[in-house]
Amino acid sequence: MFDMFRGIGQLGNVMRAMPKLKEEMALLQQKLGQMVVEGDAGAGMVKVRVNGRTEVLGYTLSDELLKLNDREMLEDLLKAATNQALTKAAAQVAEETSKMAMGLGLPAGLNLPGMS
Repeated sequence: MFDMFRGIGQLGNVMRAMPKLKEEMALLQQKLGQMVVEGDAGAGMVKVRVNGRTEVLGYTLSDELLKLNDREMLEDLLKAATNQALTKAAAQVAEETSKMAMGLGLPAGLNLPGMS
């Protein structure tokens, strides 16, 4: 029963914060586009950069890796580096979203639209 009232209170907080929330979401989306994280694999033979919108910005392949001429290894390293970068990006996005929510007086665990 208490959870139901707490949920109603949280909904009220969201409704009161809606104008500011829209503004903050626009700023957050801009910030996510500028956020850059890097993942790497194979002791740095493959590096990938992604932004907070989970867009791949670029790959860097070492000369050493290219000399190996091993397609399967390259594919595995690309996958590993990309997954690592995406995981780091997701963690940073969650942190930024939580900061924004707390700044608006919203519960930290609130799943905001477009930020899951």
